[in-house]
Amino acid sequence: MGKSRLRRTISSWASSSDQHDRDLRRTMVATGVDRIASAPDREPVRIRGTLRTVTLRPRGGVPALEAEMYDGTGAITVVWLGRRRIAGIDPGRALEVRGRIGAHDGHRIMYNPRYELMP
Repeated sequence: MGKSRLRRTISSWASSSDQHDRDLRRTMVATGVDRIASAPDREPVRIRGTLRTVTLRPRGGVPALEAEMYDGTGAITVVWLGRRRIAGIDPGRALEVRGRIGAHDGHRIMYNPRYELMP
């Protein structure tokens, strides 16, 4: 009986997570921005998503504010070099960024993008 309740709980959690992903994808299509999963590398892109994490992580002795952005299709790391804090850049915040996507250690990354806080 206990395993059945656990399975139902995990299943409902997974379903709500799937619904959240579908809602994010629907929002991104409606706005006409690039999806993270299909955005091209090394070309100007405009992506929109929700910040999952925001951390201060020095890079090469320079302070760097690093955030993981997720849009329901994929995630990308956004980094502002030389910044310790940016007002409004917090976990859970919706954000639109513009810039070029590159790769670092096998992960997609965007350095010093232009950004707009979403309501």
